[in-house]
Amino acid sequence: MTSIILAVVIGAAFGAVLDRIGATNPNWIGKMLTLTHLHLMKTILLAIGTASVLMFGGQMLGLVDVGHMSVKTAYVGVFIGGLLLGAGWAAAGYCPGTGVCAAASGRKDAWFFIAGGLLGAAAYMVSYPWWKNAGLLEGEKLTLGTVPGAGYEGLTSLSGDLVGIVMGLVFIAIAIALPDRLRGAGEAVAPAE
Repeated sequence: MTSIILAVVIGAAFGAVLDRIGATNPNWIGKMLTLTHLHLMKTILLAIGTASVLMFGGQMLGLVDVGHMSVKTAYVGVFIGGLLLGAGWAAAGYCPGTGVCAAASGRKDAWFFIAGGLLGAAAYMVSYPWWKNAGLLEGEKLTLGTVPGAGYEGLTSLSGDLVGIVMGLVFIAIAIALPDRLRGAGEAVAPAE
């Protein structure tokens, strides 16, 4: 019961942060995707980078158990699903998490997004045998670097923890270096120095 309460508290806090940074507003997401306002992109990159540095650094220090990591299998279906998710995100202005948070904050259009997501999930369930028979759901679990004790193949012999920390630092650097806007509504935008 405690884990359920903790999950609800963490989920509510995460939803509140998403709403606070503008991720539950499809207009902000549209501005990010058209590169007219990058506040949200900078926030996302900073969050991913910080979490990556903390998680992989914690693993190196023995504070994070590698057994809790879940590496998804790499196969063609994941690529197709990613394209569909990206297209839906661009069209609707929501991803699954932000759509649910937007509905909780009172946005009626988010309910249509959620209904569309449920219909898409139902269509996938009905068509699952076809995807499986086509071989689009076969692959293996891979990581960019090898993580000791994880049991996953690494594409390189580099330490997966170091790769994760370096990638996290790159994301943080990009978030800091990005200007607020790459394109403006007619005005010239000076490049970041």
